[in-house]
This record gives sequence, structure tokens and C-alpha cells, in this order.
Amino acid sequence: MVAAETTGALGDHAGSSRKGSGRRLRGAVAHYLGTAIVSGRIAPGELLTGEVANAEALDVSRSAYREAVQVLTAKGLVESRPKIGTRVLPRRRWNFLDPMVLAWAFEGEPNIAFVRGLFELRSVVEPAVARLAAERRDKDDIKALKTALAGMRRHTLATEAGRAADRDFHDALIFATHNETFVALSASIGAAVNWTTQFKQRQRALPRDPVPDHARVFDAIVAGDARAAEDAMNALVTLALEDTRSAMG
Repeated sequence: MVAAETTGALGDHAGSSRKGSGRRLRGAVAHYLGTAIVSGRIAPGELLTGEVANAEALDVSRSAYREAVQVLTAKGLVESRPKIGTRVLPRRRWNFLDPMVLAWAFEGEPNIAFVRGLFELRSVVEPAVARLAAERRDKDDIKALKTALAGMRRHTLATEAGRAADRDFHDALIFATHNETFVALSASIGAAVNWTTQFKQRQRALPRDPVPDHARVFDAIVAGDARAAEDAMNALVTLALEDTRSAMG
């Protein structure tokens, strides 16, 4: 049973969205249900209350609720079947690389296994990205990396502007590979970097300044030293995981 528990929780989210477009309302419903599923409040295998009941409980139209469920379906969180209803799928079916799913995961308190999995992904992908970037970067790539690094230094990662610069830095690295398949991962890697950085600062300031780690990657790429770039990125990801573990206590 989901509908009876969701009314108050959606609250202002849906109310403010109703004043705007149907797209915002659909997003509010998808956000609430998505965070409830990813956090475990609605468990895998659980059947959602029927469309009519949930739409009424959330005080939204049936079409808005239906569209929100379609969003969740596209991200692998639920599956709808005629005469059965909408059921939450096992975690292994979820698209955890979707930036929105990552956001939902960090809405609450992600477990260490999930966070470790993100860093394992980064430790496989990003050193290879740095190596290729050092080999293939052009003047525009170096300029983009330099601008992003300057933004990180100016604003620090304690601010949204600094974290945006951090995302820009990692995006610029991926773009510097000039590999379209890597570029397709840029939104996912950027979201993982952003949410883990924000998560580390929930309870206290960052234990150390990570900007010098990024500067070492930048210097190696400018020098065209593929091995040094790979090693520097390996160190960056490893230290970031240690900082995150510290933040999780």
C-alpha cells in the first residue's frame, strides 16, 4: 500500500508544481516515488496502489501519475502489467547511472556498498579517460580544463559554483578523449562526482582540499604524459573514496 503514505510527503512539492506546468507536476510525483523506492521505503517486489487511488492520494490527475510511473519505468525501477499493476523491480534492474536515480539515491542516506560501487566505477573509467585525454587533448580541451580548475580554486567545493566547476572539469576530461562512447557517460560520471561531493559535506567540511588532486591531473594532461595522468586520476578517486568513508563515519 503506497497511496495512503504519500499524501503528506508529497505536500508542497506537488502543490507548488500544480501552479506550473504538467511537466513539473509529473516530475514532483516521480521524485517522490523515486526517492521512496531507492531509499527502500517502497521495497522491491512491492505492488504500488492502483492508479486511481494513488492519483487521489497525491492530489494529482491520473495522467500526471501515469506519466510519473512511465518515468520510473524508463529508469528500470518499476514494471507495469495489465491486471497485475505496477511492481517495484529488483535493484539489479535499476539504472543507477541515470543522473536522476543517483540524485534520488543521495536524497536519503546511501549505504556504503552503493557508494563504494560508484567509486569502483569511477576507478575503472576515469583513469582510462585521463590517459586518453593526455594523448588526444587539443587547445580547446586544455582551455576548458583550465577554466574549470580556476573555478574550483576560486569558489571551493563547499559552494554550488565550485561543485559546478568540478563537474565541468570531469566533463572536459571526458570530452578531451574525443571518444563518443565515453562522452555518453559524462552525465553519469558528473552526477556521481557531484552527489558524492555534496554528501561528504553534509555533516562537516571536507577533511582536505581536493583541488590539488585535480591540478595534478591537469598538469599531466597538459604535458601529454598519459601514464602520469592515469596515476594522478587513480590517486584522486582513491582519496575521494577515503574522504567519503570518513564522512560516513
